[in-house]
Amino acid sequence: MDALTIEAVDLLKALIKTPSFSKEEDQTADIISDFLSKKAVAVDRVGNNIWAKNLNFDPNKPTILLNSHHDTVKPNSGYTNDPFDAKIEDEKLYGLGSNDAGGCLVSLIATFLNYYAKPNLAYNLILAASAEEEISGKGGIENLVPHLPAIDFAIVGEPTQMNLAIAEKGLMVLDCVAKGKSGHAARNEGKNAIYKAIEDIDWFKTHEFEEISETLGPIKMSVTVIEAGKQHNVVPDECKFVVDVRTTDILSNLETLKIIEENVSSTVKPRSTRLNPSGIPKNHPIVKAGLELGKQTYGSPTLSDQALMPFPSLKLGPGDSARSHTADEYIYLSEIENGIKDYIKILDKLL
Repeated sequence: MDALTIEAVDLLKALIKTPSFSKEEDQTADIISDFLSKKAVAVDRVGNNIWAKNLNFDPNKPTILLNSHHDTVKPNSGYTNDPFDAKIEDEKLYGLGSNDAGGCLVSLIATFLNYYAKPNLAYNLILAASAEEEISGKGGIENLVPHLPAIDFAIVGEPTQMNLAIAEKGLMVLDCVAKGKSGHAARNEGKNAIYKAIEDIDWFKTHEFEEISETLGPIKMSVTVIEAGKQHNVVPDECKFVVDVRTTDILSNLETLKIIEENVSSTVKPRSTRLNPSGIPKNHPIVKAGLELGKQTYGSPTLSDQALMPFPSLKLGPGDSARSHTADEYIYLSEIENGIKDYIKILDKLL
């Protein structure tokens, strides 16, 4: 391994050994800040979000954001290894957050350091290690962005096997309520709220939006929870159900919500509309740079900090999304090494 990779792996081991569950990332924020400070990088901090800009930052130039997160989910019960041990075995680095998204984060940090002091770059670079990504928390990237200089586009480090995730699905969770009128089940009384809900549920099941994303396919709606009735002989006057809606880059969350409200009789209340779908054109310079290196494009069904970014972004990073949140999570050392090299190759085409 070269020097950049060795330092990146050592940093990742330190991060793995330090618990950093969402909203509890203060210690890993300290580790990242100290690491950058020792490299003579001026570091800024917003909550548990750490950020820095390249030495020769020029406000008259466009700016690329290099972002990944340092929070993790909690380890599941299937672990056979210590999730905080950070052991290396068979060229794999094991540990919670190694793949999602520690490998991406340390690779982007190494990439940032590669360019940090270089003069006459065509773009500025900003590095951001964000918090609360795993819960889409308001203390994460959403809190950080207003403190940053204007961003033209971002590379979001998530495990994509270094392929180009040029679109990402958004998410809305809808709390729906169908209203009826209670009555005795033995007589022809009342209006059964369950039957009203069934009509709407059938619409959610069968409706096909006219707009279909080239990369993400159709918008997907799934009824996941239903609750109604209190006893067998009373016609229920209310039926509650929950709908999971995965939106695409064709329609925003608000546009999708409007169509839903126009087609169902139940009241519909989104828990949030802030987790929007995202997309970046195939002819964008950052995408073209990746394609020239033989990378593949695809649409990602999983959420990331992209959902909270009000500017174009590309999801790209070492590791495999299939390993995320699994027991005995790991990343290959070669994935980190090649990830750094590929990030630099792609940025070299722009910078």
